[in-house]
Parts: sequence; structure tokens; C-alpha cells
Amino acid sequence: MDPTWTTVLLVPCVVVLTAGFFYLYGAIVNLVSKTSVRNKVVVVTDALSGLGKECSGVFHKGGARLILCGKSWEKLEELADELANVSDPTATFPPKLVLLDFGDLDSMPEAIAEILDCYGCLDVLIFNSSMKARAPAQSLSLEVDKLLMDNNYFGPVTLAKGVLPSMISRRSGHLVLVNSIQGKIAVPFRTTSSKHAVQAFFDSLRAEVEEYGISVSTISHTFISRAAAGGSAPKSLWSLLYTRKPLGVSPDEATAEIVRTLNNKRREVLIAPSLPKMAIYARSFFPNVFFAIMAAGVKSSAASEKM
Repeated sequence: MDPTWTTVLLVPCVVVLTAGFFYLYGAIVNLVSKTSVRNKVVVVTDALSGLGKECSGVFHKGGARLILCGKSWEKLEELADELANVSDPTATFPPKLVLLDFGDLDSMPEAIAEILDCYGCLDVLIFNSSMKARAPAQSLSLEVDKLLMDNNYFGPVTLAKGVLPSMISRRSGHLVLVNSIQGKIAVPFRTTSSKHAVQAFFDSLRAEVEEYGISVSTISHTFISRAAAGGSAPKSLWSLLYTRKPLGVSPDEATAEIVRTLNNKRREVLIAPSLPKMAIYARSFFPNVFFAIMAAGVKSSAASEKM
């Protein structure tokens, strides 16, 4: 056979086989990752959010012993019923439900006790709840600032401290903070202080508990949105920092990253396009340039609002 024809036939075959190999490898890794939570006690702090529901569904099907937390008992029961209706009762565990409100710090000791009483221990704790506010700093009252700190910092920190003794005694556990990229970079008109604070806490905690076999991971995203597949273009310069898809990261994308992080125990994950990553590096190495860009972005935003 003509060598030219041999090459022509061989190249497509190699391409197809290579693509098939990577597809099979990805499918196997995905399957192993989802089954890595089987029989493990997994707590989701806000099971009622879009991301929380997605995580609950994936972990429930994976055979985890779920503890679903949220502010509404009725909605938690509805979610538990939904999970039960789409799962095999012989291969899954009925979710445990716990009322949890980070904004009510007085209720935290009781909530922590309930979480620990569910199974006597826990293996994975996913901090995915947060509170947002968007406004100029001078227009926010101190009460709102305190509420933000309670929901985004003091609440998660109180829960982490409450379950750590159990994890330390068992010398195992995994804490996963799902936080906005605002925890790594400050953006105008966003209340980033609480996000920075909780990011710093878990970064420090990681080093403190490593000797006990406890993993701490932080996953930073632009923002979670069910409408991530489409939307209008950003109106201001600094709003580009949040652009991966026009409306953020979808819950299933974020859940897939959480599953991978539980499997490979990566310490830090950033779900963001190139521009936000460049901004983070610019803030560290070229702070004056970064500050100038942020100031220009504010002016651009003000100009677009007047139009």
C-alpha cells in the first residue's frame, strides 16, 4: 500500500483512539470521584441554594450520609423528599436535616450539637452559604456590616471550631470553603471584608490542623448562577472580573469542582477565567497598577449608569 494512503488512514485512527482514551479516562475519574463519598458523613451548610441542591443530589446518589442544613425546615423536608423520590433506597441513606442560620449566632451551639448527634462524627463539611450586598460603602449601615460578618465569617468560623474537636480525635476530616473570588481580591461596591476574613481564617487553619490528618480546601469562584449559560455583556470595566460565562459559574460546574477537590484534596482551587486570575497577580506584584484600574472601573461604571 502506498505510504501516503497509510498515513492518511492512520492519522484519523490515532485521533479517534486518543479522544476515546481521554473520554474513558475522564468517565472513570468522574465515577471514582462520585463514589469517593460513599458511606461518608457529609454536611452541606446551605442545602437550599442552587449549589447546595446540586451537591446534595450528587452526594446522595454517591451513597453519602448527608446532613442537610438550611434556614427553612419545610424546604429542607421538601428537598429530602425530592432526593428520596429519585434514588434507590437500598443504595442511599435518608438525609438528616438540621436548621442552621449563620446570622443567628446564639443558635449555633444547638445546631452544632445536632450535627454531631446525627452520626456521632462527620467526614466532610462544605461551607457554601453566604450573604451578599452591593452598594457604596458609605451607604451601608453598621447593622448590615455586622450581619454580613455574622453570615460570612463568624457563623462558618463558629461551626468549624465546633466540629474540629471531633475531627481531631478521629484524625481525619475535610473542610471545604466555597467562597467568592472577592475573598482574594477587593472589588468596588462589593462587601468583600467578610469574604477576605473567612478566606484568611481557613488558610491559617489549614496549617494548624494538617498534623491531625485534616484537610482544608478553599474553592474561589466568580459567582454561582443558574443562568450561567447566557446573558448580556458586562457594563463596566471592573465587572469583567466576574466574567467566565456572562453570568458566572453554574451549580453543576461548581459541584463537579467540589467533587474533584474532595477526591484530590487540593488546598486551593480557583474557578475563574484568565482576567480575574491576572487581577489577583497584579494586586500582589503591581499594586499601583491594580488600584489605578479599579479606580478607572468605578468611573466607567458611573458613566454607564448615567447613560
